[in-house]
Amino acid sequence: MASASESERKEPVNEQMVANMYGALRSELNQIYSKITELEMEASEHSLVISAIEPLDPSRRCYRMIGGVLVERTIKEVLPAVQHNKEGIEEVISRLNEALEKKKKEIVDLEAKYKIKIRKPDGEAKEEDSGRKEGAAQGVLVGPAGEN
Repeated sequence: MASASESERKEPVNEQMVANMYGALRSELNQIYSKITELEMEASEHSLVISAIEPLDPSRRCYRMIGGVLVERTIKEVLPAVQHNKEGIEEVISRLNEALEKKKKEIVDLEAKYKIKIRKPDGEAKEEDSGRKEGAAQGVLVGPAGEN
């Protein structure tokens, strides 16, 4: 299967094409990272909902947003649906993680094949480090965001 994707991609003719191909792969990698983060936040919200309604009486009324419409159901009806949705999200996350690993391998192979090395000025490296710390702090803010 990897050979099929390699045969579909044409061999780059010059440095600019290699750079463009590399940039496109990096962009795809970042998109996968973003989607994984988004889905992990959704799975976390589903967990919060499940833990909040599980101990309650199954005949109790609750409201659920379906396609932008708020509907009234019982906990007995909603809980299995929310659990099923969470399982689906976790399955998609695992598939995206597999795709992420394949994309990383593609990038490493491209870097090795064309001897690509990324050079960053000192200022950019420091900014990127602070961006990573900020990104890590965003993961901590999941709880309050789910309460809104």
